[in-house]
Amino acid sequence: MTDDERDRPTVHALLADGTTVCIRSPRPGDHQQLRGLYEEMSPENLRLRFFAASRRSADLAADRAAAPARPGYRALLAETHGRVIGLAEYETVDDPETAEMSIAVADGLHHRGVGTLLVEHLVSAARADGVTTFTADALSENHEVLRLFTDLGLRAGRRFEGPEVRCTIALDEDDTYLAAVEARGRAADVVSLEPLLRPEAVAVVGAGRRPGSVGRALLHHLHAGGFTRRLFAVNPHVSSILGVPSYSSVSALPKVPDLAVLATPADALPAMAEECGKAGVRALLVVTDGLSPDQAEALMTACRTYGMRLVGPNCLGISNTDPKIHLDATFAAEHPRPGTAGIAVQSGGVGIALLDGLSRLGIGVSSFVSLGDKYDVSGNDMLQWWESDGCTDLALLHLESFGNPRAFSRTARRVTRRMPVLTVDAGRTEAGRRAAASHTAAAATRTMTRQALFAQAGITATRSVGELMETAALLHAQPLPTGTRVAIVTNAGGAGVLAADACAEAGLFLPAPTAELIDDLLAALPEGAAAGNPVDATAAVTEDQLRDCVDRLLRYPGIDAVLVALVPTAVAVATGDYLVRALTDGPGQRERPVAVVRLEQDLPVKLLPAREGGAIPSYAEPVAAARALAHAARRTAWLQRPARSIPELDEVDPARAQAVAETYLATHTDGGWLDPRTCAELLACYGIPQLPWAWAWAETEDDAVIAAERLRGADGRVVMKAQWPGLVHKTEQHAVHLDIEGDSQVRAAFRDFETRFAGLMTGVVVQPLAARGTELFAGVTQDDVFGPLVLFGLGGTATEVLADHAARLAPLTDHDVHDLVTAPRCAPLLLGTHGSRPADLQGLEQLLLRLSRMASDLPQLAEADFNPVLATPAAVTVLDARVRLLPRRAQDPYLRRLR
Repeated sequence: MTDDERDRPTVHALLADGTTVCIRSPRPGDHQQLRGLYEEMSPENLRLRFFAASRRSADLAADRAAAPARPGYRALLAETHGRVIGLAEYETVDDPETAEMSIAVADGLHHRGVGTLLVEHLVSAARADGVTTFTADALSENHEVLRLFTDLGLRAGRRFEGPEVRCTIALDEDDTYLAAVEARGRAADVVSLEPLLRPEAVAVVGAGRRPGSVGRALLHHLHAGGFTRRLFAVNPHVSSILGVPSYSSVSALPKVPDLAVLATPADALPAMAEECGKAGVRALLVVTDGLSPDQAEALMTACRTYGMRLVGPNCLGISNTDPKIHLDATFAAEHPRPGTAGIAVQSGGVGIALLDGLSRLGIGVSSFVSLGDKYDVSGNDMLQWWESDGCTDLALLHLESFGNPRAFSRTARRVTRRMPVLTVDAGRTEAGRRAAASHTAAAATRTMTRQALFAQAGITATRSVGELMETAALLHAQPLPTGTRVAIVTNAGGAGVLAADACAEAGLFLPAPTAELIDDLLAALPEGAAAGNPVDATAAVTEDQLRDCVDRLLRYPGIDAVLVALVPTAVAVATGDYLVRALTDGPGQRERPVAVVRLEQDLPVKLLPAREGGAIPSYAEPVAAARALAHAARRTAWLQRPARSIPELDEVDPARAQAVAETYLATHTDGGWLDPRTCAELLACYGIPQLPWAWAWAETEDDAVIAAERLRGADGRVVMKAQWPGLVHKTEQHAVHLDIEGDSQVRAAFRDFETRFAGLMTGVVVQPLAARGTELFAGVTQDDVFGPLVLFGLGGTATEVLADHAARLAPLTDHDVHDLVTAPRCAPLLLGTHGSRPADLQGLEQLLLRLSRMASDLPQLAEADFNPVLATPAAVTVLDARVRLLPRRAQDPYLRRLR
């Protein structure tokens, strides 16, 4: 281990009881603390650790951990409040892929997850160092450490050797291990949020006597909202504010608050956070904005040092409507209505809109968190809270940024199986595509990346707050449709046409009724009705007739949902409100969803209570109802999918690929675009099909002639492409000659390049002329936040003009790769149209899976650009490839750590 490797970033993480600990590499100055870790152990624990109650062994262990860095050895310690409470270490001996591992935890701190957390971090560090297996010796009576190894989620074996047990732990990162890490993280996260959302005592710091101040508004909301537990104000100038007792400082409070609400000026925040931490406060809500970088750093340092969770700064506040607590620490105009929807937003304005909208609809709120600048508590934290709080059945998010998207995606995929998770896809109006050196980078906008995240996680992404509310109303009040087949019923033909157009534009299908269904409907409807789709019930339809018609449609197996479009008419018995009773006099929730459109409605969406319980959503616009039904149908399709998996690939050599990357970066320390031969070698490590252009590299005219002679196909023609470092868009540079036939044309093409690109060109690539087929594009770009993003779509020279691309985050699952192939508008060309044979779809999926695996294995891979990729019925082949590497280290996105 080098000095650079030893100075890995210090991270903070949560123990099983919600306590924050610091995980870092030991330094020479930690020697005394490390000795103390062992000196404070009981003789029995020393014996279990060293197989003998020897203080000499303890001294040697401290010496080893605090010694200068050396190859093959790594140690990580856990500390809290400046005290070392645990140490995990490994050392390789003969085999660099196998290491002996040991763990020690301070007396009195067992069963809090210290050892497990340290081992998780040690496993991640070992993988990065190329270690694949841990071995560990333990006494057979040391049940705690043996259970720790067994419960990690890694494949572990045991061999008994007398009183000792030899444990072998494979460090493979599979879904079983990730799920175990996730479960431990979720439990710790939820416990750490208890002081924030279920505090026993709250103190508002910065509440003044002046009406209109934020601190006073927060205190008023807490007090007037009926907070059921202890409430204090901190203000040295008064003894009470709004009837709430006030004290001079946090340390002067009669009870240490779990939650401190800070509404102080920015320059006072660091000192106040420090005071709260020393007093034992466990969570902070900071509404103050305008922090300088130094103030922000000091605030976070205090939170991490003293183990306080933080919401904010620059936020609207938090709320928990549980009647046992009635926590409303916001400065919104009204108290939120209790209900079952959880809300997490970064924008205070959006938060107010959602609170008001959910209260008006009657859905109400279970808990609300305005994340603000999101220094600590995030959307991922809130998803885990709602998953376990026992009262939330609908999650609404408005996130402008993601701290750890891959961890968020795993959490969201799990939570969306239990409840709908809705979001507003904020920031879609990115000004143009990024100026980039490749087709992949140009296509991979943040919008596309974010949409890929939402699609893979099963999150319902809407385009506005209004659409979010419209969809939430349907998902809350109605069952999910079983598919996209919708029947429309109307009392006015024009309204039915509008509804039909809206459904078609939303991707819903309006099936034509069978003859049997037509007869059935006409028997229920007044004379003159038309039983098509839409069903025109006419203005003369009565309440009973409308109800009967809708019920008959809902019983028909070819219909997944019914949309009822009503307008007021001059017929006395057929006003819109009167007809709505046909739906609300019965149950509000039937076996299939029903939605109403009333063009005269004053609000965009309402929930109409039904006599027998439940409610029916009513929309002012057919487009809104259709969008909501389409979102619900997509959720159904996502839930019906079987469990996803990452397919196994043959002919993959990641070790060789890593060696190719390291060799290139050893001589190109700033990274760069690979030359054709190195690029071909890297692709070959993953079995990516390509024309044999890597062996047709020519630096002279004569070499080009020889290469062309070797590569000519049956028609005798070849393709020549100029090459120099950094060249990506060959067609735009006119650096390609097609249909070259005979030696004289080869020489002419080479001389043309040599003349036009003098001083630039390093050589040419000669390829056989490819067969006819569909030209596609595939690529990957490494996003600093989201990780590798795989893109696919129409290729050739029109790839950026038409922008027919789809994207998914790596690693691709079987579902992801299917979605990638079928999502672009060019997909019908691949499936076979007008009698043409379909392309090699299995080969195309294999190409994308191998590209995904390459990007996942190699953090150094910044971009890969395959354009064109030729798809024919017989094969899929990369005709041109560009790969850019950068000197990067792997990051473990699933390692438990706080932001």
